[in-house]
Amino acid sequence: MKDFNLHSIGGLSEPEAARRLKAEGFNELPPSRQRGIMTITLEVAREPMFLLLVACGVIYLALGDLKEALMLLGFVFAIMGITIYQDRKTERALEALRDLTSPRALVIRDGEQKRIPGRDVVREDILVLAQGDRVPADAAVLWNENLLLDESLLTGESVPVRKALWDGASQITRAGGEEQPFVFSGTMVVQGNGIARVVATGAATEIGKVGKALQSVETEETLLQKETRRFVRAVAVFGMSFCVLVVVVYGINRGDWLHGLLAGITLAMAMVPEEFPVVLTIFLALGAWRISKNQVLTRRVPTVETLGSATVLCVDKTGTLTQNRMTVRKIFSRGEFWEVAVPSSKSLPESFHEVIEFSILASERNPFDPMEKALRRLGERTLNNTEHLHEDWTLIHEYPLSRGLLALSHVHRVPLSESYVIAAKGAPEAIADLCHLDSAKAGELTQAVQVMAAGGLRVLGVAKAYFKRAPLPGEQHDFKFEFLGLVGLEDPVRPTVEGALKDCYTAGIRMVMITGDYPGTAQNIARQIGLTPQDQVITGPELDQMTDADLQDRVRTVNIFARVMPEQKLRLVNALKANGEIVAMTGDGVNDAPALKSAHIGIAMGARGTDVAREAASLVLLDDDFSSIVRAVRLGRRIFDNLQKAMAYILAIHVPIAGMSLLPVLLKWPLVLYPVHIVFLELIIDPACSVAFEAEPEEKDIMGRPPRDPRKPLFNGSMVGVSLLQGMIVLGMVLMVFLLSLSRGHGVQEARTMTFTTLVVANLSLILTNRSWSRTIWATLRTPNAALVWVFGGALALLMLVLFVPFLRTLFHFTPLHIDDLLLCLFAGAFSILWFEGVKVFKKRRQSNHDYAGMEKAA
Repeated sequence: MKDFNLHSIGGLSEPEAARRLKAEGFNELPPSRQRGIMTITLEVAREPMFLLLVACGVIYLALGDLKEALMLLGFVFAIMGITIYQDRKTERALEALRDLTSPRALVIRDGEQKRIPGRDVVREDILVLAQGDRVPADAAVLWNENLLLDESLLTGESVPVRKALWDGASQITRAGGEEQPFVFSGTMVVQGNGIARVVATGAATEIGKVGKALQSVETEETLLQKETRRFVRAVAVFGMSFCVLVVVVYGINRGDWLHGLLAGITLAMAMVPEEFPVVLTIFLALGAWRISKNQVLTRRVPTVETLGSATVLCVDKTGTLTQNRMTVRKIFSRGEFWEVAVPSSKSLPESFHEVIEFSILASERNPFDPMEKALRRLGERTLNNTEHLHEDWTLIHEYPLSRGLLALSHVHRVPLSESYVIAAKGAPEAIADLCHLDSAKAGELTQAVQVMAAGGLRVLGVAKAYFKRAPLPGEQHDFKFEFLGLVGLEDPVRPTVEGALKDCYTAGIRMVMITGDYPGTAQNIARQIGLTPQDQVITGPELDQMTDADLQDRVRTVNIFARVMPEQKLRLVNALKANGEIVAMTGDGVNDAPALKSAHIGIAMGARGTDVAREAASLVLLDDDFSSIVRAVRLGRRIFDNLQKAMAYILAIHVPIAGMSLLPVLLKWPLVLYPVHIVFLELIIDPACSVAFEAEPEEKDIMGRPPRDPRKPLFNGSMVGVSLLQGMIVLGMVLMVFLLSLSRGHGVQEARTMTFTTLVVANLSLILTNRSWSRTIWATLRTPNAALVWVFGGALALLMLVLFVPFLRTLFHFTPLHIDDLLLCLFAGAFSILWFEGVKVFKKRRQSNHDYAGMEKAA
């Protein structure tokens, strides 16, 4: 069974897999909590706004005003509907993320290896297991090579257990113990490889029987949520103090405690900052969903708020900057180079045959690694019908790569021969060490490696050995290897990388390239993509010799790290963090997990990464493309930008609403706003801040700004100051309309009608002006936002109804307005935000003059 051939197993066909999936369901456990409509309704019923509305309804009933009570009840259902819509939208986004976080599984279907979501695995699927994979379903082991699994999730035992081969008849047992022929869903492959047939999925697995949930999108409280909670608590305490003041002042001055209580509740409704936590939850959840649509899965929602702060992107070269599609381009043997033609020629000089022959023997028979695939493709084209391809040889043992020796060896048994043939490949210096080259040959090898690396090639050394004795030795060094040559493989740069890197530089973000290749190869790639500086490189051995202080100093300027081991990435992350950088780090292997966990933003590879890396990371790059990381940063900046705009708008609009609820009580004026007016305004505010601002397209200069300082709070002095100023000016304008109306001898109801209409227009104007703090309203109107159109259309339609439908006009305590009154309200509401538009124009002109002066100075 050692020489197991994947081609001997075709696996299920896609139609059969689809049929089983439909009949048996997805390979997942039912969610632990189902939030139905009733659950959401009960949650809404505990919201402060809902309780305040109910209290108002009770007071109106006590006053004998049935119409007001019924209307408030209607608004209760309207607000409940909006809340349920927002909640379900957030839940759907999180459910989509949960689906994406399902572990990936490598299966054989229709005779081909395919990577599919773990939830799509069905019974009788053939799993291909490798080190670092999480097993997606219970399965019987058909073949394995040193297969060890961590089953502590099921057994509590931390010691890995070795697996045996299934005899084809025994039934699955519980997890635990050595030499079992079964692997179990949720357990982790810590060593070796294996092939297994699925025997149980979903709730039928061992972990399903004990009811453990595996994958979930984490919803831990973020820094922004903590900050928002503190801000909301402060505003709530401040607001409730004023509410008590209003009740007392109204009761003492007017002797009507019931109406005083109604006025206090109205102010409470005006000042309760219930939108802040709702908006934050919606923005983060929908932001994670939007990012996932750009090939970046957010496993931890808090990462959304960190993306816009990233200052350094530490990126693996292979597969992220390059396409991970290897092609053999150059071969070195016996002092000579051979350029492999593009496309590869069918002929290869005899002197180079042995290098390719033994590089194939040192590879998997059914390779998954891109380098091994490239070697086999070249061999099948150039060595076909020669004695250099050995399908009849039997692989009997593998010596794996190790931290101390970056080379592997395959031991083959040759038919009709007592000798073993050993093929080794790996890092050239490791192969040179195995072959015990003298100084002259080692120097020749180093020169050849430098030539190939300078051409951007990934270089492998190849060697052979023979062995007649049994048993086999314990180490590769016990064989007498003969050096055969070098193979240079080309991995083309992704065409999107150069443009994405320019975006990074414009956005004030460094990129650090990390590779296991030689410095020459790394510098060649750096030249192709425009990474600077290209003349400074730190290698893995040099990194080991540095103190932490030295490394912190060097990483300020060096952006290329070559011959780096995965374990060294953690030191790089820590050094950058010590310098105050916000670090994003990519990784795909088991040994990358500590660095991914330590980085502010750990990014695992989705196509070629291990489950260990994915679980340690906060983001998963579904297409392994560097440009997707940059798009995620762009989206992260947009999300935070729009979140800040929404929060600023909420803060600004509550100032005039609270002011017009408080001032009439303190100054003994007629009440202007009743609960019904507050609820009407909330019907505009809620969808505007949670839907319209969330859907707002990004600013044109979003990637032209420096990274956001994560220490700068969302509710910073500048943002709060501008918002309060906006609100105060709107309040002043609304007060002017109210007092002007009263001074002209109009009745209280007409003054209330004009004041409320002005407030609605000012509300809509605040939405428009806060769409951008740099572009004017006229400029933003050219940027489409479908959600905003619906909010505006709905608000204007509702306003027309309450102004012109007699029944509703009476319920709102309004009177008909003349056309000149309407124009006054429209002008006053719009004029209240014109000052902010003027500030935008002034800042833009000043920036243009600064840029022009800079250009003249440079010229």
